[in-house]
Amino acid sequence: MNRLTRPRNDRWIAGVCSGLARRFGVSPSLVRLAFVLSCLLPGPQFLIYLVLWVLMPNE
Repeated sequence: MNRLTRPRNDRWIAGVCSGLARRFGVSPSLVRLAFVLSCLLPGPQFLIYLVLWVLMPNE
C-alpha cells in the first residue's frame, strides 16, 4: 500500500479523495462519488474532509 499523501497532479479540490483512493487501490472517481453521496446523509463528512486536508501531507 502507498503512503497516505495528497497527490499534486490528480486533484479536484484538495486531493483528499484522490489520496485516499491511491492509498487503498481504488478509483478516485469512486471515492469522490462515495464522498458526495455521503454528504447527503447527516454526519461530520465535510468536517472529516477538512481535517484530512490539513493533516495529509502533499506528495
